[in-house]
Formats: sequence, structure tokens, C-alpha cells
Amino acid sequence: MSYRSFYQQSIDDKEIFWQQQAGELHWDKAPVTILSKTEKGFYRWFADGEINISYLCLDHQVKNGRGDQIALIYDSPVTNTIQKFTYTALSGLVARFAGGLVTLGIGKGDTVVIYMPMIPQAVIAMLACARIGAIHSVVFGGFAPHELAMRIDDAHPKAIISASYGIEFEKKIPYKVLVDKAIDESVHKPLFRIYYEREEGYDVLNGPGEINFNQLLTADEVAYVPVLSTEPLYILYTSGTTGKPKGIIRDHGGYATALKFSMNHFYNAEPGDVFWAASDVGWVVGHSYIVYGPLLQGCTTILYEGKPVRTPDAGAFWRVIDAHKVKVMFTAPTAIRAIKKEDHEAALMGKYDLTSLQHLFLAGERCDPPTYYWIKDLLQIPVIDHWWQTETGWPMVGIMMGVEALPTKAGAAGLPVCGYEIHILSEEGEELEKGKEGYIAAKLPLPPGCLPTLWNNDDRFVAGYLQHFPGYYQTGDGGYIDEDGYCYIMGRVDDVINVSGHRLSTGEMEELVAAHPAVAECAVMGIADELRGQRPVALVVLKDGRDIEEMQLENELVGLIREKIGAIAYFRNAVIVKRLPKTRSGKILRKTIRQIVDGIDYITPSTIDDPIILLEIEEKIKARKIGIRFQSFV
Repeated sequence: MSYRSFYQQSIDDKEIFWQQQAGELHWDKAPVTILSKTEKGFYRWFADGEINISYLCLDHQVKNGRGDQIALIYDSPVTNTIQKFTYTALSGLVARFAGGLVTLGIGKGDTVVIYMPMIPQAVIAMLACARIGAIHSVVFGGFAPHELAMRIDDAHPKAIISASYGIEFEKKIPYKVLVDKAIDESVHKPLFRIYYEREEGYDVLNGPGEINFNQLLTADEVAYVPVLSTEPLYILYTSGTTGKPKGIIRDHGGYATALKFSMNHFYNAEPGDVFWAASDVGWVVGHSYIVYGPLLQGCTTILYEGKPVRTPDAGAFWRVIDAHKVKVMFTAPTAIRAIKKEDHEAALMGKYDLTSLQHLFLAGERCDPPTYYWIKDLLQIPVIDHWWQTETGWPMVGIMMGVEALPTKAGAAGLPVCGYEIHILSEEGEELEKGKEGYIAAKLPLPPGCLPTLWNNDDRFVAGYLQHFPGYYQTGDGGYIDEDGYCYIMGRVDDVINVSGHRLSTGEMEELVAAHPAVAECAVMGIADELRGQRPVALVVLKDGRDIEEMQLENELVGLIREKIGAIAYFRNAVIVKRLPKTRSGKILRKTIRQIVDGIDYITPSTIDDPIILLEIEEKIKARKIGIRFQSFV
């Protein structure tokens, strides 16, 4: 079947299409109701079906003869460790750890926060929670205690699972001290704190509710718990424009259906293939395509604790592909740019056999054409940029390589994926003509696997995603569709920026910068960065009578953002200005400021209160040599 006809079937006959895809899974109770609505008008898939995604990932694979196949490869260049787990072994570990959680009184509907590095115990914890119907919320290990505390207060976990430390290149980042600080700050206090000791004696566990991870592995195995398709599997927090993180909910049945479908028809990965998503389990890519998707499909998945460079060099990715015979790889353009920067001639690539690699998928941010051509020319295989969000859980736009290997276009994210009816709308909600940039929206209902709502916050779900364009899901991104139907994603239309594939709120950063005693007013915006895609910069107006050197203020603000959000924000610059450019109604002209910093020609808005301010800012930016044209990211 061609892509066009297959895609159109998913739009014209939604219920029949997705009922067929759901039939690819083992259901404890097959759904009769395929698509329905709640009292609040929210769409639900397979509402009366019963299923368990952890069972599908493990026990079901063993029953189908994959017990001796490698399910998980843990490759850690930072610890010089390679460890392999068969489906049988991983299933046993998960069943025992689930049994350990049950002995603590954790079960169906309880929440558990997981704050761990890229180690097998993180995967075991996720699958164990899913096995007993507990809801896990993985928080990226690089987040600061304040960010973790906010998530604890929103999720109300019965337990938090962590480890001794994460490793950033050669530096150990102790996690227990970060967890302790977060719990001290949070209002909600988890009953249990479970730690995996990476080194014997590294952590002292003698506080109330502190338990050794391995102790729980001594419990008896427990059977999986069938749950309704619509029951929450996990909460994954993403930055919101208010600074308060949004808890994206993912269900069991719709998610399992979507992931199975995407592994087959989008990534073209077959059972037994080695699939590598070079991401982190703290992000949606890690959930969907390190843990659940590949195991659902009966693939071998790779858990990589390292970086694209400096662990030990820019040949790290090529080593992993060669060592484990990776067929399909998924990473972010940031990673490719980092490799390109350190090994522009790809001298290190020649040391490895990459003949196993058939497809390279890129996502997390827009892939700029120079990066696309560089890696495509080197690998001589299809390189597929694609686009999706934490909210959707799986691809929205791309080339469905398991259906029809259509041509890619540099700078384009591809064509709409089955189930997603993509539209470009004006501010007023009118459909825009081909080639004209506007708001990217998807017509409701969204396909299975997408967020059904936000954790304990239906009102915010409606306000943030459904209210602006009734009948549509508002993605928050802007872009256009060309004459061939290819989608071009041009970036956020709100104040969420994308730093190395991580969505971060500039609104939250503004709150922190504004809290500095010398700051009267500020604006934080994302500027172009050749390596990371975007990075934040602050313009600051000082309070009258406050005398502080710009470099001192910058250093203090850098430290504050690092403490409250984490190093991943890559906040490096704060510029003192006399005034912020605003419209007469008081709106800060962030887009114009970004254009100034990025060296893009701009038109002075007719609504500006004083055009001279823009000239003053431009001179200051030039003097500080901030922005991509000065290569200050190096």
C-alpha cells in the first residue's frame, strides 16, 4: 500500500484503522468501544479494553520464543561497562522488583517518581511500576532539586527511586543529596526513598523510609496486573509557559497500539532488530523508543550512558553501531552537530563498520540543512528528520519508512503520519494557503498514544491545547506546508525554547532573573546556537540606585539558573540595558530582540514606544559579542 492511500485510510476510517492496529497486541480484554468521549468532551481510545504494557514488553515476548534473545544492551563508556539482558532475565528482574514494590504497599494507581541515570535499574523500575499498575514519573537526572520538588508536589509519589550518582563525562554527580534537598523543599513527602548503590558504601541509607534498591529484588515475582486501556501508565513533565511544569499523561492501551504501529510502519524496525535511541529515559524519546517501543516490537534496545563526544571521542556513536550491529538509530541533530564540530572530516568514522545501519532518524529540534547534508553524505543511507512532541508520545510528521520510502527534503520534517491531520492556521483559526507560515494544529481526535489530558488539571489541558482553535489540538509550534504536503517546523510560538532537544520555559527563567535584588525588569528569550539549536539570553534593567558590574550580575544569574533549573539550560549571558523594547500596550518585543541577536534583518514594529531602544540594544549586543554570528557558543 502506498503512503497516500494508507494515510488517507487512517483519516477517513479512524475507528476501523486503529481497531486493526490494536489487534496486533495481546489484550486481556479486547476493546469493543474503539473511540469515545468523556463527559468533558475529551476523546478516549479503547476505553473498555484491558491490557498491560509491561506484560507485552516482557512476558509476552518470552512466550513467543524470544526468551533467549537479548532485550537490553547497557553500554556505558563512562564506566567501561557493557551488560546484556535476555528477555527472560529482564522479565525476571522486573517481576521481582515489582514484587518488592508490592511489599511496600505500592500498587495500582499509586505514583512513583524515578530520578536515575542511564542504568538498567531505571528501565527495571519503569517496567516494574507498569507491571503492577503503578504510575511512574521519570525526572531527568540533570534537573536541579527545585525542579524535582515541583514534580514531587504535583505527582504526590508514594516512593522516589534514585541511584548513587550520574556521570557527566568523568564527573560524578551525587543524586542522594539532590533528592534530599528536593524532599526538604517539597510539601509532599514520599514514604519511601529507594536508592541503587552504584558503589558499595557510596550512600549511607539510615534515614526514615530509605531502602536499598537491591533489597527489593529479593522479593518473590508477582504477576502483572491487567488495567483499563485508559489507565495512566506514566506522567512526564514538560515545561509550560507559566514556569510550572505540565504533567503529560500517557495511557496503557492507546500508547501500546501507537508504539507498535510506529515501530512497524514508521521506523521500519522488525522483531529481532537492534534499535538504538540515543536519548535519555528522562525524556519522551527514552520512554517511547528506549524502553517501551523496541521491547513491544521484540527488538533489542540499547541503553547508552555516554555522550556523542568526549566519551571518549567523537567516534563514540560509530563504535556503538559497530559493536552491537545497530540497524535503526534515532538521535537529535544536536548530537550530530557536536560530532561534526569535533570531527568535521569524520576521520573517526572510518575506524568502524557501519554496514548494519540502514536508517538514521533525527528529532527533538529542527535539523538544519548543513547538518542534514553532512551526515547524509557520510552515511549514504536514508536520514529522516521528523517531528513530534512530549504530548503526542510518537511521531506526528516524518517519512513512514515501513510503508513507502518517499524522498526527504532538507529543512522539512516530512509528511503527516497516519492519524494526524495537520493544518496551518492563522491567529483567527482560518486555514492558510500552501507555503504560508502560521500555527501548526492537528484536527481532533488525535490518534491513540497522545495525551488524553494533564495530570489532575483538565482546565489547563483545555486552556493550553484546545481553547485557541476549537476542534483542533494546538501544538504551540509554527510552520508551513509546501505544495507537496511536506511540513516545515519553524519553532515555538510561545516562550518555550529548545536547548539541545530539551524544552525549557523562558518564563520560568524570567521569574528567577527577576528575583535578583538588583533587577527591576527583564526579558529572557531563546537565541540561535549553532550547536544546541537555541540557548537563553537575558536582557536586564537594573533598579534605580543599584550599582553592580555586568559580569558580576551575569555570574550570579548563571549560578542561580544552574541551581534552580540545571546546567541543561545552558544559560550564559545577561546583558544590562537601560530599557526593554515594548509596544505602546506594554508587550515586550521578544521576536525583534531575537532577530537583533541572531543578526536577522528586522522591521521596527509600528507599535513600538521608542525605536531608539532597539539601536541601543543592538550596539550592546555587538559590544558583548553575543550571538551566533560571533561564534560565542564555542
